[in-house]
Amino acid sequence: MHCPFCRHTDSRVVDSRSDGDGTSIRRRRQCPECGKRFTTAETVTLTVVKRNGVTEPFSRAKVASGVRKACQGRPVSEDDLALLAQAVEEAVRASGCAEIGSHDVGLAILGPLRDLDEIAYLRFASVYRAYEGLEDFEAEIALLRAERELGPDLRTGRREAAGRERDRADELSTTSP
Repeated sequence: MHCPFCRHTDSRVVDSRSDGDGTSIRRRRQCPECGKRFTTAETVTLTVVKRNGVTEPFSRAKVASGVRKACQGRPVSEDDLALLAQAVEEAVRASGCAEIGSHDVGLAILGPLRDLDEIAYLRFASVYRAYEGLEDFEAEIALLRAERELGPDLRTGRREAAGRERDRADELSTTSP
């Protein structure tokens, strides 16, 4: 790390602290040449790869914006959207990958959105999964009802299995001629 004052090529870390939400580290440094102190911030970048191959940094604001449209007219607050976006970012970062596909971000949104508001979930899923008819909605509603009856402990495993099945069906429908 170059000293911003004298441009010396080395510095000594005096103090390190995790910043706010734990996504970055602030380091207080001291230059051995001029003795001045300065602060640096280190962050781990997370990149989203879109379908057309373009990459862009992950954005909680973009997640909240996309979900906000599905939540129009629903009893969902801005705080709820911020918490959902944070949960999505945590899930995406937990994958351990520096780059993640936009499809995977969408999958990460579906779970927390389902827990937040089922109607908003259906709206988002209908666009994201490209529902083609009433049968798709009926199947999703039947799955939501079945999960409700299972209770909170059993929902997650069944939801993940059902999601994997739907994703496989989506992949087959997009790869078939």
